[in-house]
Amino acid sequence: MWKPTNQPATPGRPAEPERPSATATSAPVTSTSEPPAVPRPVVTTTSDQATIGKSLVIKGEVTGSESLYIDGRVEGSINLSGNRVTIGRNGVVAANINAREIVVLGKVRGNLTASDRVDIRSDGSLTGDVVAARISIEDGAFFKGGIDIRKAGTKPDTRIEEVTKSASTSTPEPVIAARA
Repeated sequence: MWKPTNQPATPGRPAEPERPSATATSAPVTSTSEPPAVPRPVVTTTSDQATIGKSLVIKGEVTGSESLYIDGRVEGSINLSGNRVTIGRNGVVAANINAREIVVLGKVRGNLTASDRVDIRSDGSLTGDVVAARISIEDGAFFKGGIDIRKAGTKPDTRIEEVTKSASTSTPEPVIAARA
């Protein structure tokens, strides 16, 4: 067994193994008293995400520059264009939502506009229209409304103009019939 040679032993306190330096090429030392590391799901920290708790009710406009987790009730509008909005299982939202990414686990009544994606999870409920580059609806989810898939970064007005211009200026291609 490997023992550190340059650490003084303190009576009454077990010796700790020496931490390898960044330039050391030896194998990492594991302690038998610590349980093995359990992989944890990736979760944004509270500094990156604001939370509206179960007992909170907000009426009005919600804007900002950080992600938002809603587990309470929100009525009005939510505009967090560069961030993620998550409606938790207890969340009830009656608002139009504009964000980069929207995840629905609770109940939403309103139109969703996402520059990236909208996820409606199995317990989620959405009544309203969706405009997004990507959408996923899990089995068991409730959705009633329309879906408009747009390329990321496309503005709503410019795409409609481009489609109408290309439809009016395009000429039909000649049909060539083959004889038998």
